[in-house]
Amino acid sequence: MTRYKRHGIGRIEKRPKHTKWHPEGVHFFLLVERHREREGMNQELIRIVDNIARDKNIDRESIFQDLEAAMVSAIRKHFGLKELDSEITVTIDRNNGAIRAYKDAEEIDIRRLGRIPAQTAKQVMIQKLKADERDSIYAEYVKRKGEIVNGIAGRYEGGVLVVNLSSRVEAIMPKSEQIIGETHHPGERIRAMILDVRESGSQVKIILSRTHPDLIKRLFELEVPEVAEGIIEIRALAREAGYRTKIAVSSNDDKVDAVGACVGVRGSRIRNIVDELGGEKIDIVRWSDSSQTLIANALKPAEVSEIAICFELGRATVVVLEEQLSLAIGKHGQNVRLAARLTGWDIDILTPDEYNKEVERLTQCVKAIEGVDDRLVDQLIALGIISVLDLEEVGFEPLVTELGLDEDVASRVVAAAEQQAKELAAEKAKKQAEDILAQEQAQLQSQAGPRADTDEQQA
Repeated sequence: MTRYKRHGIGRIEKRPKHTKWHPEGVHFFLLVERHREREGMNQELIRIVDNIARDKNIDRESIFQDLEAAMVSAIRKHFGLKELDSEITVTIDRNNGAIRAYKDAEEIDIRRLGRIPAQTAKQVMIQKLKADERDSIYAEYVKRKGEIVNGIAGRYEGGVLVVNLSSRVEAIMPKSEQIIGETHHPGERIRAMILDVRESGSQVKIILSRTHPDLIKRLFELEVPEVAEGIIEIRALAREAGYRTKIAVSSNDDKVDAVGACVGVRGSRIRNIVDELGGEKIDIVRWSDSSQTLIANALKPAEVSEIAICFELGRATVVVLEEQLSLAIGKHGQNVRLAARLTGWDIDILTPDEYNKEVERLTQCVKAIEGVDDRLVDQLIALGIISVLDLEEVGFEPLVTELGLDEDVASRVVAAAEQQAKELAAEKAKKQAEDILAQEQAQLQSQAGPRADTDEQQA
């Protein structure tokens, strides 16, 4: 079967049934062959260039330059010319589409070009258009790194989700950037942050993320106008995607409550963000320049009794009541882990009894050293050193520089702490071994019990 195709100039071309039609490619050159001779115009060519520029977001001038370069290739193919044999130039009028071609400054009748060079030019043109489209996509999206985009979920390829950002742009969301437990069905609307944009061969890879902490910041900017305007500032953020986020905020306007504005009336603003993240919990805490206050805020909903800060170790020892311990630590240690990341401090949680035991052990260790002032323990605690393990880790240098101890005395204090730490480690290892042995014996007894009962029944 043979099909016929009209090219807008009155002439009908015959083409095989299975020939693929390329409006961006061969159509150009059919128009070139048959452009209006009476006025030297080719308005159809202009229309196609404008359509491609609009649909593919390619610069109009780039398309004309690509077309001229492709026609130069066609002419060289027609005459069998190499790059240095002759100078070939082609110009296309940007307003009326009139085409002029020259070989060594002598005008060529482009109607003499045959089908074979036209096919060559078509391939060159298609390649150049693809390259232009790639460059256009890259230029558009590389400027948007860190922004939130809306897309439509497509297919999964080996765990990687393909997301359609537009009719011509696809992005990918690696498994590592997907929230655990989330599954997106084809056609589902999806909101994500552009994590990275990079060129990969002939393609542009746009990588999306729903797990990155900055996604939370962008969502707050969208939902809380005061954040977008800079009235409220997000000072720190820690996230375990899909589970929980802690965010510390401050206000640059005394009349605006940072936490209240982020929560919204009856929780309306924060609820929108939580819903977008599939129910991920978000704790909004008040920022403070005081490390103790910030740590106490970050550990909420637990109530903190006391905090000892050790700047030398970057560690905070937090004391909470026994009934507050589980709240402070959180499920699987999540609350204290996020609080530590939010504040930038290593956080140890102790009950009052545990704290007192550590201080008592430190006191006994220090007082056993000859020639040491009894006030040294209080000075160490003021530095946030509340255990022999802390003292061993700090070393003698801060004792000399911060407390003014003699180097010999400082060395003896640290040596005593090291010895005490070794004894504690040995006791701990012994207790762990005893616990393991007890567990194994209990397991053997539980296994032997049913067998004994069975033997008695059989007897």
